Amino acid sequence: MGTIIWLSSELMFFAALFAMYFTVRSVEKGEGLHWPGAHLDVKLGSINTTVLLLSSVTCQMGVFAVERGQVGRVGSIFNVAKWGLREWYVLTFLMGLYFDLGQAYEYHDLVSKQHLTISSSAYGSVFYIPTGFHGLHVAGGLVAFLFLLGRTYAAKRFTREQQISAIVVSYYWHFVDVVWIGLFTTIYLIH
Repeated sequence: MGTIIWLSSELMFFAALFAMYFTVRSVEKGEGLHWPGAHLDVKLGSINTTVLLLSSVTCQMGVFAVERGQVGRVGSIFNVAKWGLREWYVLTFLMGLYFDLGQAYEYHDLVSKQHLTISSSAYGSVFYIPTGFHGLHVAGGLVAFLFLLGRTYAAKRFTREQQISAIVVSYYWHFVDVVWIGLFTTIYLIH
């Protein structure tokens, strides 16, 4: 219950970031300024988005495994049907890491080639602040996956509380993915 309340406050935080984006956008466009203030790599953004959305699927597969009481795989590593929570969450972690590294690559490209920084323009601010906070939330999810995975190896037996922890981490991860759908659509597609 605490996680759901906390995620509700996070929803309000991201709603404020969306409001900031739309407010600045309407003012800039109203003044006849060029919008958006940079050429975004929609192809890279689409690939990153796809990887992040698929990570929600792998995360949910981990939840299904833990609900069966299966912490580790019971067969070959190449037989995904036999994977447990650990394998699915490791894959989810790697996909989330790929997303954040892809976002860092895009930031580097925008700064070095287009000179777009957080302080260079209003557009820079409304691009970097929401996407940056989202990237930090993804990084927080990655840390949660590492702690959870560490606990599965450290514990002598997997308890109901650990099962609930795994499910709660999935709530957070799904939330981060849903927020990104909104950000990607707003910033990359309908700008």
